[in-house]
Amino acid sequence: MSSNAPHHPIRDLRFFLTVPHACSYLEEREATTLFLDPQESHGQGVYDSLALLGFRRSGRHLYRPHCEGCNACLSVRIPVNDFHPSRSQRRVAKRNGDLRLVERPALFDAEHYALYERYIEVRHSDGDMYPPSQEQYRTFLTLDEPYARLLEFRLGERLLAVSAFDRLEHGLSAIYTFFDPSSEWERRSLGTYAVLSLVNEAYRQGLPHVYLGYWIEECRKMSYKEAYRPLEVLEGRHWRRLLPMTAPA
Repeated sequence: MSSNAPHHPIRDLRFFLTVPHACSYLEEREATTLFLDPQESHGQGVYDSLALLGFRRSGRHLYRPHCEGCNACLSVRIPVNDFHPSRSQRRVAKRNGDLRLVERPALFDAEHYALYERYIEVRHSDGDMYPPSQEQYRTFLTLDEPYARLLEFRLGERLLAVSAFDRLEHGLSAIYTFFDPSSEWERRSLGTYAVLSLVNEAYRQGLPHVYLGYWIEECRKMSYKEAYRPLEVLEGRHWRRLLPMTAPA
């Protein structure tokens, strides 16, 4: 099965463009977003096909950047069978070997929201998602669809992190991860461990890719994605291997 072309017809779907707005990642840039008409079917087949073309999900919306004169946002994914964790990533996996992972549907949970609220207030008080609210959380991370999932990371009964992801025909798509921002857990690198856990889960299920969303070379906040090797980038309708800029540690 080729993973470089959609498996389901999408030519008759309706799409809309947002009005230009301030870019969240690059200063003094404007962004425009292409999104699927919310009235269209969001079934698994449509989503699988659009994901191969660089679309992402936020709540009920499937979207991708469509900015005039700018192609900075690149869709990236990890080819699971070729992935080689670095020494530091192996250390992260070992440090977190005592955590219990629990997969759940992407439905609202008060314990999850309390952790999300603390995470946004401590880590992203200068970002677009501040201040957090239950309505914002529900709109962003909850969806009553079989493919939308949440992965809990627990130390005993204590919730340390939650990773929202989608189960696609050709891989797992990482949506968002939030974790306990307390300094006592910093050494665990829970964000890194969440990605490694998705890679392990995709491998276990025989799925070829883990999608990491968009990568912008100029954006420091996205530089962590370069640490997962090898990495593939979408160019037009084809995925190609991204050459490493530096050797991973």
